[in-house]
Amino acid sequence: MTTKDWLTGLLNAKQKPAIPVLSFPCVSLMDIMVNDLIHSSELQAEGMARVAARVPSGASVSMMDLSVEAEAFGSAIRFDEKEVPAVTNILVHNEEEARARAVPPVGAGRTGLYVEAIRQASKKITDRPVFAGIIGPFSLAGRLVGVSEAMLYCYDEPEMMQIVLEKAAEFLTNYALAYKQTGAAGIVMAEPLAGLLSPAQAKTFSHPYVKQMIDAVQDENFLVIYHNCGESTAKMVEDLVSFGASAYHFGNKVDMADILSKMPNTVIAMGNVDPAGQFKNGTPQSISDETKRILERCARYPNFVISSGCDIPPASPWENIDAFFAAVSEFNRK
Repeated sequence: MTTKDWLTGLLNAKQKPAIPVLSFPCVSLMDIMVNDLIHSSELQAEGMARVAARVPSGASVSMMDLSVEAEAFGSAIRFDEKEVPAVTNILVHNEEEARARAVPPVGAGRTGLYVEAIRQASKKITDRPVFAGIIGPFSLAGRLVGVSEAMLYCYDEPEMMQIVLEKAAEFLTNYALAYKQTGAAGIVMAEPLAGLLSPAQAKTFSHPYVKQMIDAVQDENFLVIYHNCGESTAKMVEDLVSFGASAYHFGNKVDMADILSKMPNTVIAMGNVDPAGQFKNGTPQSISDETKRILERCARYPNFVISSGCDIPPASPWENIDAFFAAVSEFNRK
């Protein structure tokens, strides 16, 4: 069975499994710190395997550490024992610096470590597809030039942004191809910063580069799932579908039923239980109620798969995660 066959089976299934972005909470299962996890291929692979053994997810999805690719370009990273790493500086301030910044090889920074983690996880987890996490081109560019600055540069310095985006897309394509060689089923591409752009700006500064990457790496055994948790996403659905990604994943800032009403019913759309408000800071009862609410509104769409709205935070209690899966199971039984 190809990975595309798996996706077709998921689309046709009457009772669909949940596929949350769930890896970081493995730290509590393993009694380790986040900083340990993000610096060890072995711990990442073992953590993904332990999560897969505990929950009936439809796929194993690696964590979204959106600092990794920027670090490969030379960004400074703040590491913390309990929190997800964050970029702390701006590398590119003008067009001259954009032209001078070299495209790093895959393996720079921690990228080689993350590729090896997926290679090991793909051998440990054999009962479901394994997806690697990767940042999207505009979101990476925003980390290199500054998030707020990126929004302004799209208007004031479009040529500089195009240079940074071309280099970001080149590196990310090579990075995705490296994941493809590990045996992974595909990637989940996180492009949240594009959700802050207007639809017109996104057509110029995000969508072409995303499509370029999809065209370069996707085939029947390696799928691209596009993730965007920005508030403007609902206005971009038709454009997003035109990428030809295998599936789409949406954050909790949008109405999932509204998104589904605009999606072709032949294309999987995933979302969107609040990762911070429910998985981390909710209660077993509140997350159960919210999960059922979303299912009741969205399950009539044959292409809907329940998921978290984004990466589930490391400190999320397993009681809440278990309650999420229990709510999905109960809904499916009914």
